[in-house]
Amino acid sequence: MKAVVCTKYGGPEVLQLREVEKPSLKDDEVRIQIYSTTVTAGDCRVRGFSPPPMFKIPMRFALGFTKPRKPILGVELAGVVEQTGRYVTRFKEGDHVFGSAGFAFGSYAEYSCLPEKSALAIKPAGLSFEEAAAVPVGGLTALHFLRRGNIQSGHKVLIYGASGSVGSYAVQLAKYFGAEVTGVCSSANVELVRSLGADRVIDYTRGETIGSGERYSIIFDTVGKSPYPLCVSSLTDTGTYCQAVMSASHVLRGMWTTVTSGKKVIGGVSTERPEDLQFLAGLIEAGQLKPVIDRHYSLEQIADAHRYVDQGRKKGNVVIKVR
Repeated sequence: MKAVVCTKYGGPEVLQLREVEKPSLKDDEVRIQIYSTTVTAGDCRVRGFSPPPMFKIPMRFALGFTKPRKPILGVELAGVVEQTGRYVTRFKEGDHVFGSAGFAFGSYAEYSCLPEKSALAIKPAGLSFEEAAAVPVGGLTALHFLRRGNIQSGHKVLIYGASGSVGSYAVQLAKYFGAEVTGVCSSANVELVRSLGADRVIDYTRGETIGSGERYSIIFDTVGKSPYPLCVSSLTDTGTYCQAVMSASHVLRGMWTTVTSGKKVIGGVSTERPEDLQFLAGLIEAGQLKPVIDRHYSLEQIADAHRYVDQGRKKGNVVIKVR
């Protein structure tokens, strides 16, 4: 089968299209013929080995020292179940599915094997494979942090990086939960964020800031670029500052804020559960959630896709058409 192999850590040029063996199937797995995958900011961080400084040593052990231990990268996928292991009961051959491989990676290929218990679900009928592949990571991350912030109807929620993959889902999910949503983005993305349901948009490229006297129950930084002191001071007395990407200084400051006040600062890796993906699928089928896709590339163009995502300016998701 065709697969993109990461030959070493480095720039997009380290990604090479090669012929490799088709993955063998275990008894508790499904083998998926992949139709679409994506390039996420996380994929680029793994390829270039650019985790936050405090995580560099543990990530060397987790991912590999000089090159990825699992050379076929890629997390998100959508495709068709080609074969099931003998213990599999949730899926059958021919099912159209979408999901996340997590740290197993492997979606930059024509086939991948995933355990039945993975964050995998039946693809919503109204979505193309390209659209479905763009849902799992951004959607599940947004859902995870909004729930950890104990989002409630009537809450005021601020989404920093509202036009990105996680941010675009966070805006829509916060509106679904009944919140009043403010999105932070650049001028080029103001109309997109409004179209997703944001009640107010702050354009940081015009010098607009969040420190306007407004107080938020949840501030969700999806990109790791929000100003810490301003965000903490803009929370309600019991508000939560959620950070999908945390620096070492924010970890320490967050612990101090959480201990010394009624405010909470939370970060870490989001959970990916099949029941949560099914929840998102239900919202999609009900017309209450939609993926935002910026660009499409072929598997052969994946290095170009990584170069684009490296710029940090994508709107929503970048999709790779495998088949």
